[in-house]
Amino acid sequence: MTAALPATMPAWRQDRYGGPETVALATSDVPAPRRGHVLLRLRVTGLNNGDVRVMRGEPLLVRTAFGLRRPKQPVRGMDAAATVVATGDDVTGFAVGDEVVCELPGGGGLAAYALAPAARLAKRPADLDPVSAAALPVAAGTAWQALDRAGVADGHRVLVIGASGGVGTFAVQLAAQRGATVWALCGQHSRAVVEELGAVRTFDYRSVQPGADELGGEFDAVIDIAGTAPLRTLRGIVRDGGAVALVSGEGGRVLGPIGRILAASVLSVGSKRGLRPVAAVARADILTELLSLAAAGTIRPLIERSYPFAEARDALARVDDGHVVGKVVVTAS
Repeated sequence: MTAALPATMPAWRQDRYGGPETVALATSDVPAPRRGHVLLRLRVTGLNNGDVRVMRGEPLLVRTAFGLRRPKQPVRGMDAAATVVATGDDVTGFAVGDEVVCELPGGGGLAAYALAPAARLAKRPADLDPVSAAALPVAAGTAWQALDRAGVADGHRVLVIGASGGVGTFAVQLAAQRGATVWALCGQHSRAVVEELGAVRTFDYRSVQPGADELGGEFDAVIDIAGTAPLRTLRGIVRDGGAVALVSGEGGRVLGPIGRILAASVLSVGSKRGLRPVAAVARADILTELLSLAAAGTIRPLIERSYPFAEARDALARVDDGHVVGKVVVTAS
């Protein structure tokens, strides 16, 4: 039995691509759960760089997937910690009242309610708060898959480039949790916190670049989140048999990182040092593991700031600024 739900809800929507100024608080219909989906009442929404890329529709290539003229999903916010309030047909394993965490396809989190495929849900451990849980899906999931892509294992020496953002802070912790020795490049003001998260050496990326003598020779793996270092330089700092996981990359306004990905594929042909693009996907099994690690205190989501729902546009503006240390979240109250 589903409890009575309101017909409408507040939602931060945009009807055109652009900056935070295009996002406004409006009234929307509460969606009905369709087959294989659940309706969630949002408790906390985590924001990511991907949210502002979709908000701006940049690079232009993203519009082929998210809407040519305007976002098909007008509400930003892909990470969610929420309560199940209704279920569609063929949903098993979840029931009304369950506390869950998920990555919402395309967004929808900056609203009172959102739909999510049941296959993406993971139950939130009772001893993990929703703010910490909402920081995990996209950033920690991407970090996990990047480490897998680079083959990071116990005893490896790993360099994380761009270590102070959402993905970077998790990459440092998860690599250390796997038994790797982590070195990191980040902003000067973030070095202390990155070391607290598990990096044994940190350097200011403005003064120490990949390939610099200060980094002390070759690595077993490199996790490149910044996406600005030359590919040949990155390949040159890993040992034979090692790999570079390319999480993101700078590029033109039209194609974005596609040129970098293609170049990486060409440079990797016949090489003993792989350049491996990371195409992270939502995986409930990985999210379940991440939630368990966070509940046990093995990893710690770094929350720069939590904004109330009424200030969600300010939260998007902060992420759009590009200098967040850790994660930004928006709470329902």
